[in-house]
Amino acid sequence: MTWLALGLLAALILSPLAWAALRPPRARGRAETDLALFRSQLAELDAQRAEGRLDETAHRAATLEVQRRLIAAPAPEAALPADRPSPVLLAALVLVPVTGVLLYLDRGHPGMPSATLTERREAAAADDLIILRLRERLRTADPATESGRQGFILLGNAERARGRLAEASAAYSRALENRFDLGLAIRFVEVEIERGETENALAWIDRSLVTEPDPRLRFLKGLALVRAGRPEEARATWQALLAEAPADAPWRPAVQQSLDGLP
Repeated sequence: MTWLALGLLAALILSPLAWAALRPPRARGRAETDLALFRSQLAELDAQRAEGRLDETAHRAATLEVQRRLIAAPAPEAALPADRPSPVLLAALVLVPVTGVLLYLDRGHPGMPSATLTERREAAAADDLIILRLRERLRTADPATESGRQGFILLGNAERARGRLAEASAAYSRALENRFDLGLAIRFVEVEIERGETENALAWIDRSLVTEPDPRLRFLKGLALVRAGRPEEARATWQALLAEAPADAPWRPAVQQSLDGLP
C-alpha cells in the first residue's frame, strides 16, 4: 500500500506537467504570462479580504507589493509561437518519479525525525554568526571596490530578510555611496518606506528621478507620500504617472487601483 500511495502521489504531482506537455500548444508571450499571474494574485488577495482572512492593513500592504512587481514587469511583446512538447520533457514525466524512488531506496531515511526547536535555534544562531562575521569583515572594506560593494549588498539583503530594517538601510546606503544603481536604489527606498523613514525615501527618489525617470520610482514616491500622510500629493504623482504612461503599459491597472484606494 505504501508504494501504491507513493505512485499515486507522484502521478498527482506530475499531472500538471503532463497536461502542459500534451495539450495543444498556444502562443503566449512572457509579459502576458507575468500580467496574468499578477492579476491572479490581486484577485486572490481580494478574495482573502472578503473571506476575512486578511485585514485591511495586510491587504493593502500585500496589494501594493504585487503592484510594485507588476510595474517592474517588462512591457508586452509579440507572442512567440509555442513549440511542440520536447521528447526530453515527455521522458522526464517517467524518469523523474522513477529516479526519485531509486534514490530514496538507496539514500532515504524514512525514520528521520523533523528538526527540533533546539536545532532550528542552533541553525538561526549559525546564520547570525555568519552575518556577524560579514559585518566584521566589512568594517575595513572599501565600498568603492566591487568586492566591498557586493559585501554591503549581501549584508543588506540578509538584514532585510531578518526584519532588521535599520541595519539593512545602513548597508544599502554604504553600497550606494560611490555608484548609483537603480535596482539597489529601489531596494533602499523600499526599506526606508517600510521602516517609516519617508522623508529620506522621498529625498532619494527625487534625486534618482533626475537621471532615472523609472516608473517604479514614481510609484514608490506616491507610496511614500501616502505613508507620510500626504494623500493629495500621492494622488497627483500617480495621476501624472498614468497620464504619461503608454496606453498598453501592463502596470496601469495597478496604479489605478492604488489611486482608487486613496482617501
